[in-house]
Amino acid sequence: MKAVVQSPDAARGDKEDLQDLIFYRFVIDSLPVAIVAVSSDLKITGFNPWAEAVTGYSAKEAMGRYCGEILQGGMCNIDCPLRTVLNRQKPIVRLETTIRNKYGETMPVRMNTAGLFDNHGKLIGGLEAFQDISYLKALEREKANIISMIAHDMKSSLVVIGGFVLRLLNKGADIAKKKQQEYLEIIKNEENKLESLVHDFLEFSHLQSGTLKLNFSATSLDEILLELFEAYQPAFLQHGLRLELKNEEPLPIIEADCDRLRRVFTNLLDNALKFSKQKGAITITTEATDQDIIVRVIDEGTGIDPRDIPYIFDSFHRGHKGKRQGYGLGLAVVKTIVEGHGGRILVKSELDKGSVFSVVLPKGSLKNNFTF
Repeated sequence: MKAVVQSPDAARGDKEDLQDLIFYRFVIDSLPVAIVAVSSDLKITGFNPWAEAVTGYSAKEAMGRYCGEILQGGMCNIDCPLRTVLNRQKPIVRLETTIRNKYGETMPVRMNTAGLFDNHGKLIGGLEAFQDISYLKALEREKANIISMIAHDMKSSLVVIGGFVLRLLNKGADIAKKKQQEYLEIIKNEENKLESLVHDFLEFSHLQSGTLKLNFSATSLDEILLELFEAYQPAFLQHGLRLELKNEEPLPIIEADCDRLRRVFTNLLDNALKFSKQKGAITITTEATDQDIIVRVIDEGTGIDPRDIPYIFDSFHRGHKGKRQGYGLGLAVVKTIVEGHGGRILVKSELDKGSVFSVVLPKGSLKNNFTF
């Protein structure tokens, strides 16, 4: 038997190679992206935990099999990105395609494919990194649906307004004053709906383009909340609900955009009104800590489905419940305005018991005329 003796430099090099291998394995296994490595004959040689989660196959099941058997991609039989890379037609291929998981479910993915080379520059295989984008695709469809709904609702309100204005113009003198008042109230309600809808959509447009501007000045949250309490109380009473404002200690004056913060609490109160049960209570509480001011809007309404909590502040997200739940713009606007003040918004909810939205704002001042 012949012994193999390594020089100290060679041994050190092997140790460094091993450390590099351990490091790269740790990184690949930790990434929230599915990564599949294949040999030059398209057999799987690496399969990280996220690939297991996305495809439903364990690494043990996948290793050694052709990647097309596991991914069953829409591109496999038409324009395989791995073959493109392995044939050196392109160094990297990026595309959106579909794959089918172990259970036969088809899902859209965003995929990047690149070649694997040895130390001598020889092409020895390829890497595919992909993410499930089902949620993004669903959001795109929801966005298109909601834009269509917004256009429909705007048209409906305009039809109602136009109809009652026409009656008043044509037969105003013959219509009893009480009836005229009813018509005017309907017109005003529809105008309020349109104004709120257009306001939310414009705010959202500013958020998307990064042109929402906050104008900071000395602001009293106590005054904003009292003003909204008095403005909303009749509407809540009309719906058989109690609105309570509990601010035992005066809050300190803060530097903030008064109009935008008023919009934040208007949206939260609108939501509470929309999703509360009759004879329930909506309570606004305030609290000042050493660092922050916390305003909570607490309702006893329908609550939020646990599946919706992680996405409740996403643009165009609407709940899992069957009935239509608005356009998914209001809370996205709320979150961005609050974060623009250096604050955060939190939500706790239980189905059929109610929700608590907490707006946390720093006491410290921020730079005036902030744009984000």
